[in-house]
Amino acid sequence: MSVSETAIGIYDAQASTLAARYDDPALLRVHDPILSLLPDNQVDALALDVGAGSGRDAAWLVTRGYQVVAVEPAAGMRAEGQRRHPDPAIRWLDDRLPSLAKVHGLGLAYDLIQLAAVWQHIAPEDRARAFRKLVTLLKPGGLIILTLREGAAPADRPMFEVSLGEIEGLARVHGLELLRAVPSGDRIGRGDVRWTHVVLRMPDDGSGALPLIRGIVLADDKSSTYKLALLRSVARIADVAPATARPSHDEPDTVEVPLGLVALNWVRMYLPLVRAGLPQAPRNSGPEGLGFAKTGFRALLADGFAALDLRPGASFAGDRAAAVAAAISEAATTIANMPANFTRYPGTDRRVFGASKARATRPTETLTLDVETLRKWGSLSVPGPVWRTLTRLGAWVEPVLIAEWARLMRGYAERMSRSLPPGAAEAALAWEEPLRDTVLGRTAAERLLARRVPVSCVWSGQHLNPARLDIDHCLPWSAWPCGDLWNLMPADRRINQHQKRDRLPSQSAMAGARLRVTSWWQSAWIEDAALGARFLREADAALPIERGASLDDIFTALEWRRLRLRQDQQVPEWNGPRSTTARLDR
Repeated sequence: MSVSETAIGIYDAQASTLAARYDDPALLRVHDPILSLLPDNQVDALALDVGAGSGRDAAWLVTRGYQVVAVEPAAGMRAEGQRRHPDPAIRWLDDRLPSLAKVHGLGLAYDLIQLAAVWQHIAPEDRARAFRKLVTLLKPGGLIILTLREGAAPADRPMFEVSLGEIEGLARVHGLELLRAVPSGDRIGRGDVRWTHVVLRMPDDGSGALPLIRGIVLADDKSSTYKLALLRSVARIADVAPATARPSHDEPDTVEVPLGLVALNWVRMYLPLVRAGLPQAPRNSGPEGLGFAKTGFRALLADGFAALDLRPGASFAGDRAAAVAAAISEAATTIANMPANFTRYPGTDRRVFGASKARATRPTETLTLDVETLRKWGSLSVPGPVWRTLTRLGAWVEPVLIAEWARLMRGYAERMSRSLPPGAAEAALAWEEPLRDTVLGRTAAERLLARRVPVSCVWSGQHLNPARLDIDHCLPWSAWPCGDLWNLMPADRRINQHQKRDRLPSQSAMAGARLRVTSWWQSAWIEDAALGARFLREADAALPIERGASLDDIFTALEWRRLRLRQDQQVPEWNGPRSTTARLDR
């Protein structure tokens, strides 16, 4: 057992005693030397408290206007913190340095990251990785606050030596500036213990990812539209399926996404373009000459596949399954050999993306495009800065990609002495979203009502009849077009149409609906074998859950996805239903 794991065990065993000692509000005076660096009355700012312990500092950050993700690996301390500080603005998470795997899986970025009395528990050989993991979670302009402990370690809690010089060196490597380093004595009277309060700031995105992406889109040499297609395929995953990304075990600050999912998006994009006869390379307006447009892709064209048919979670049988599998395989090979191979960092031969292609098993009779199946084609590695930029700024990157792709196609057409109809290129490039269809939700609710199983509004708890039944998109369609089963919920028509509408349910509204939502999921989806399998596939693709997650875990993941939508798009919030005795339609 490592020293850090030993320390976690001790904090767990002594949680009650240690929490009582550390939770003294008077100890908040330790932050006095840095208060001038922290803005007051934050709105929608997000903080990460790593090693949150008793929750004292997390609660303090809430008073300054932050929403807080409190990370604490010791179960006993985590329980004490939740008991002492039950504020809903604090979300507790079981995770630990150096990887912070669960935190990274949430896809959130933070205005402030705090490590109070934590760094001494990180082994020296893990510190470079731990620091990098923290920096990659930070927003431009965000702060990292550390307190460094010097002095003799308690006999029951072994610790490693720390130094300000080490932190300064790590900050320089990652482009952070040191704003303040303030030494102080120990606030609980240990004469041999000293502290240094350190504040670091990320002055900009610190990565060069935006110039790199801009260069790929606008300045990179292109003999076809392939590089744009690869970047857009990854951007779509970053936007709607970020939970499919995994940290690379081989490359630092790199994520791996399923190559099968990249290829699926690729095929989905090119189907309408090739069908419309739009050139994707000079002197090429059909599937001839496109390396991926072989047996499988041509079979999809002939069979009349629509782009929307090719979505994660879809199932196919017989010849259609074979055609889809072949098309994905052909696209994956082309991606690995062409754009992933030739998209390089400026002035170097170093590849931006790395494709590791595996031989996918050919389907015997059926093919279900769940995440695990899509991983069987291999993986595509994406640099962390590029991935984070696409997850946070995808709404700005996508229009630039489309505009450049349309420009390229018009240029290729001109070389062929053709002219494209106005708007034809842009229309074919539009990402086909699912229709705003709630039929499955209504059918499930009516099936339950026919069996005399009560169906309640998830927001008010009122029992519904067919006349009052609406199916609500929990995360509003206008902000995120998602018709997955987990996002379809029964609601009172008056509440849905006159109160919630296109607003995002607040944290408190979600908390009040938890039991009703999970009960609906159980009766409407899980108890039906086919729909239950689809529900789990769709949740796995879109939400940050682990394999074998319970419905309660999936709801927690939905709450995290709600928070990310709020942070990324600032969607207006709805705080829950007004009194049902009042007239809701005024």
